[in-house]
Amino acid sequence: MRLFAFPHAGGGAAETFGLRRALAPAVELVPVALPGRDALFREPPLTSHAGALAYLRGTLFDALEPPFALYGHSMGAHVAFEVARELRRVGRPGPVRLCVSAAPAPQFGPPRPYAHLPDDRFVERLRTLGGTPDEVLADPGLLAFVLPRLRGDFALSESYRYADEPPLDCPISVWGGRADAYSVERLRAWGEQTRAGFALRMLDGGHFFVRDNEAAMAAALRADLAAAPQQVAA
Repeated sequence: MRLFAFPHAGGGAAETFGLRRALAPAVELVPVALPGRDALFREPPLTSHAGALAYLRGTLFDALEPPFALYGHSMGAHVAFEVARELRRVGRPGPVRLCVSAAPAPQFGPPRPYAHLPDDRFVERLRTLGGTPDEVLADPGLLAFVLPRLRGDFALSESYRYADEPPLDCPISVWGGRADAYSVERLRAWGEQTRAGFALRMLDGGHFFVRDNEAAMAAALRADLAAAPQQVAA
């Protein structure tokens, strides 16, 4: 089983290393490459959901051979959700399961806007979320390098506009952090987006709780994917 992972704002392949190792060999976690990071770091970041979906149609869809699953954390959760819906729109087989973490159900709309904030307030928001190392936030040179990508990712996340469509035919697994800002009710509402099974699990930690719970996440992911159907029809 291949699990394609969509990054959080500012994230890249390195963020998935621990989870990849914990999932192997039963599940192959495949980081999805987006412009502005990893091997594509010289490319300008995507700044809209529509642009991200168009980019992924051209670069990812041919690699999505059944059986596969999709996973997204924070910003990546809504990207993964829209990829699943876009596969249905274009008549291609969908994921056997959609897995998301640290993101409210999409029907609640985009997050509060932060991408436009001046640098000092934007950096303070990053510090509150806890995903960017303090050494980076304190180093003007490193900060100048990462801020454009982070602002681009925040703009992408904030551009999301949910549209009503029928629920997905695949099950959805959701994880949340007990100390994160998103309420259990907003996480549980993901259940409205599937006509198949739904599971919600809460783990200790804030917005980046996955980092401290990789073994528990991996165990649950393996169990959920083992129980998933081998293919979801187009």
